[in-house]
Amino acid sequence: MLALFGFLTIVVFMYLIMSKRLSALIALMLVPVLFGVIAGFSKDIGAMMVKGLEGVAPTGIMILFAILYFGIMIDSGLFDPLISQILRLVRGDPLKIALGTAVLAATVSLDGDGTTTYMITISAMLPLYKRIGMKPIILAGIAISASGVMNLLPWGGPTARVLASLNQDTSAVFVPVIPTMIGGILFVFLIAYIMGKKERKRLGVLKLDGNTLNEQAAAADTASIKRPKMVWVNGILTIMLLICLIIELIPVPVLFMIGFAIAAMLNYPNLKEQKERLQSYAGNALSVVSMIFAAGIFTGILTGTKMVDAMASVLISNIPSSLGPHWALITAIISGPLTFFMSNDAFYFGIVPLIAKTAASYGIDPAIIGRASLLGLPVHLFSPLVPSTYLLVGMVGAELGELQRFFLKWACGTAGVMIAVALILGIISF
Repeated sequence: MLALFGFLTIVVFMYLIMSKRLSALIALMLVPVLFGVIAGFSKDIGAMMVKGLEGVAPTGIMILFAILYFGIMIDSGLFDPLISQILRLVRGDPLKIALGTAVLAATVSLDGDGTTTYMITISAMLPLYKRIGMKPIILAGIAISASGVMNLLPWGGPTARVLASLNQDTSAVFVPVIPTMIGGILFVFLIAYIMGKKERKRLGVLKLDGNTLNEQAAAADTASIKRPKMVWVNGILTIMLLICLIIELIPVPVLFMIGFAIAAMLNYPNLKEQKERLQSYAGNALSVVSMIFAAGIFTGILTGTKMVDAMASVLISNIPSSLGPHWALITAIISGPLTFFMSNDAFYFGIVPLIAKTAASYGIDPAIIGRASLLGLPVHLFSPLVPSTYLLVGMVGAELGELQRFFLKWACGTAGVMIAVALILGIISF
């Protein structure tokens, strides 16, 4: 019964947000509470919710102050020179802008952190998209598509979980998967090409140059908050912050709190200006952070009631024994849906070891199962349980359901390409 309630929770939730009957924020809180009570957990549901909130609290704090920090960087004009240079190269061509977005997102994703990728890519490219007239949802879709592939890097999280849960090393799991990543990134460029081609057909190639951009950037309504003399200072501060983030010098939430305080003090030392900047970011910050805590409630209830475990057990137990020799392919196919509906920790520490143990009885190396379990990551990032995705949609002013409607099918395509490459090259067994 727990599995049934779990599946109903997921189905009802997805239906409500994709049909626009409820916002993701409201659905994340009400749907799991409803089914948790129906399943008989009314006495414990409060504690489950609190535990879920405790789990996402550091992420919520980090994203709040990251929004504030990068808001100051955008307002002060840190990315204006970069945007000017990109505009000179693409010359108002939506196709080139879309491809440039893919290049930038894939490059920034080398740090393995989706949050950082979105912050830098959206901050740099969103003003350009708006000035050209391109749809911001395309920017979000390309960024998350690139991040979904690059998230396979060993320091990105999922691969590290696989290595730990299966007691494998990088050479056995990650190195063989590199060709699939190349195939995935090429498909992301294809996505960018298709999207850019459509936007070029809709908008045409605009005759803009760097001077036009600079004139727009210096418009009367924004000139007062620009700090062109602080570009180098802000650039150095941002690089230092990202280095500290990558080497994990101090906890990330505290890092962004300190970074924001320094940035606000240097760029807007006047208290009135600081208050105005905070007020301008309040709407975006509230919408994103509230979503993070709502997702904590969703995760807390599904985990606390053991619905997640029950769903996984049902899926695994219902695979016929005749398909046993094909566990690697099965794992690759189900990795997308399973990581969409559960956290990475639940999947890689709870489900993957169980699959690996089952597959071993058919002579399948655990390392192969580990590789297969990573191939659904492009789909995983579209999950309502991924905090950084709310940051992404919040920065471009979109809804999660909108992003899913536009790009979830493309994410499935990316995962499909990666699985195909893995099969053709023998990276996973058929």
